[in-house]
Amino acid sequence: MSSLVKEDLGKKLFQPLGQSLDEFIEIECSAHDRFYLCAAVTKDEEVEISMVKHFRIDLDEKYEIAEKWFLKDLEMIDGKEADTDNPYFDMHFEKVYCWEAYSCASKYAFVRTLNKLNYTYLKKDLKIVNFDIAYINDDSIWSSNNGDCLVLMRICFYASNLLCLSLCPMP
Repeated sequence: MSSLVKEDLGKKLFQPLGQSLDEFIEIECSAHDRFYLCAAVTKDEEVEISMVKHFRIDLDEKYEIAEKWFLKDLEMIDGKEADTDNPYFDMHFEKVYCWEAYSCASKYAFVRTLNKLNYTYLKKDLKIVNFDIAYINDDSIWSSNNGDCLVLMRICFYASNLLCLSLCPMP
């Protein structure tokens, strides 16, 4: 489903602007409207972060950029609590924006993409706090764009370790 939305967003909103959509996540803003947080690269290789409103007119899907920022202006991303599975995070520009992602996995996927885009295009010191850094870095075994599969894989890894430990004879 999300790949269809990403394709539709790219085709209807970002490609006409000469941008390529790298990542998007659904965010909770209001009960009636749907919003996405998007990361796209412009023709001039600037990275834009956009809040996009999704609405439907008859049977046609429409998208509208409600607000946008540049990655170069992002000072910090705060994941709130690294030790808990929560979808909340803050993005610090001139103003602090508080977000609630659809899931914790989508929050991590979006921050991983911003980190990768920062490394590719800006190479600035992007401050990322209150995240499990093993899930953020691209060189980690856990980095993936599989969303919730990433979390499930880590849980299985820990469960198998516990099983092995429980089967070991105690001296």
